[in-house]
Amino acid sequence: MSTACPSVIFDLDGTLVDSEPNYYEAGRQVLAGYGVTDFSWEHHTRFIGIGTRETLERLSEEYGLDAPIEDLLAGKNRTYLELARAGTEVYPEMRKFVELLHAAGVPMAVASGSSRTAIEAVLAGTGLDAFLTTLVSAEEVAHGKPRPDVFLEAARRLGADPADCVVLEDAPPGAAAAHAAGMRCIAVPYVAETATDEAFRTAGLIFPGGQAEFTAQAAYDWIGRLAPTP
Repeated sequence: MSTACPSVIFDLDGTLVDSEPNYYEAGRQVLAGYGVTDFSWEHHTRFIGIGTRETLERLSEEYGLDAPIEDLLAGKNRTYLELARAGTEVYPEMRKFVELLHAAGVPMAVASGSSRTAIEAVLAGTGLDAFLTTLVSAEEVAHGKPRPDVFLEAARRLGADPADCVVLEDAPPGAAAAHAAGMRCIAVPYVAETATDEAFRTAGLIFPGGQAEFTAQAAYDWIGRLAPTP
């Protein structure tokens, strides 16, 4: 692949790593501390692709919690980091994909709704920090997904034109953010039922079966075809 190919921006949670079980458990524990005992996995999946702060703001309103958002955020981040450091699974084909891109000299970044501390902890714990050093948290920009801010900031830090970037996403809000940023998108739905979501229709490449269907070579070949012909 030519090094003139597009830059690649990865979402983290549910795309590079299967961190959603840890996020669910962290959220469940924090909410339980405030008397909420019916927060289910199905409920959690409605917030996949939404930043941690916005998720907690919505849940606080839904459950009528009187705790400051900052307290909820600190509690969830603390619990999540404990769980993440204990173990976070990298999707094998995603690791292969990152390694292929790195070997080809493709500029890469991570743009996530997670806190920067969480992003750094997960990447360090999985060894992906050897390949991914340009990081953007939604906490560093004005608006989280589905607004394009986090992806536009990633492109800025890479020194890339948004039109020359490809985003990998697992959730509709992220695909919508990529489209709003003027970037191409490879969609790998985390929740199977979302594969037909309107937001994913803007993706240039979609793996409807999610990670079970995604292959590093297929994604690499597709990106290679986007590179300008010498």
